[in-house]
Amino acid sequence: MSNNRKIKAVSFGEVLWDVFADGKKIGGAPLNLALRMQSLGCEAAMVSAIGKDTDGEEIISYVQEKGLDTTGIITVEGYPTGLVQVYVNERGSASYEISYPSAWDKIVLTPNVFNLVREADVMIYGSLACRDAVSKESLLKLLEIDGYKVFDVNLRPPHYEIDTLLELMKKADFIKFNDEELIEIAGKLGSHAKLLEDNMEFIAKKTGSKAICVTKGKHGAILLWEGKLYSNNGYVVKVVDTVGAGDSFLATLIMKLLVKETPQKALDYACAMGALVAAATGANPDISTEQIEELTISVS
Repeated sequence: MSNNRKIKAVSFGEVLWDVFADGKKIGGAPLNLALRMQSLGCEAAMVSAIGKDTDGEEIISYVQEKGLDTTGIITVEGYPTGLVQVYVNERGSASYEISYPSAWDKIVLTPNVFNLVREADVMIYGSLACRDAVSKESLLKLLEIDGYKVFDVNLRPPHYEIDTLLELMKKADFIKFNDEELIEIAGKLGSHAKLLEDNMEFIAKKTGSKAICVTKGKHGAILLWEGKLYSNNGYVVKVVDTVGAGDSFLATLIMKLLVKETPQKALDYACAMGALVAAATGANPDISTEQIEELTISVS
């Protein structure tokens, strides 16, 4: 990837409000990813849907202020902008109650969306948008377009089926799991392995994907890249909430790999980003390069 121009990325899926005990914040994993990539110097576009309501208008206004291309976000009649009730436990880990149906379940494609994807260097998508047939059909159409594709598994029970997950994995060049997701999915596909590394190899063979990353919470992450394994053991921070930490991790990792950073440095940088997001409130806190470098240097 040339360093002389900005990377173009398209993220497909949910845009919504995360509703916490003390208020609500704009979120949705695909939107969190796009916003983080934009903050890192990418030209990012979002493909999604909002309702004809104040919640939707506020999302558009917010992401436009951040410089995100919103021409791929449609407004749909009869469905509200997405809401998710977020419950954070004493350790900062989050669980979710996701309203259905929401506007982002009804993403339909426009000519502009096809153009965005054709011109993109990378397209990122998750599994949650496939819980409804309308958005699933739209995603599968976009995945037929040539280009580098990143699948952020991001399981949210009960909104997934193993056959759909396998289909989405087979269309990806790069797959990101957390450790629990990897073990669950690999097991359902017939793996009896216990080690994460062995299950990563199993998924690679099963799907044909050349790159796989697995996050391990505070214990860092493992990356399979061009046949080699790389690892980071994580960074010690005081966790406020984990919402969006994995999204910022993946956005950072993909950005660094696309500009040809070494896999180990890319993984280290991404783990630091994820840790700093977990140490702040909400999914999209401002994180500076200096903060990341200070954290990575502190353990090197």
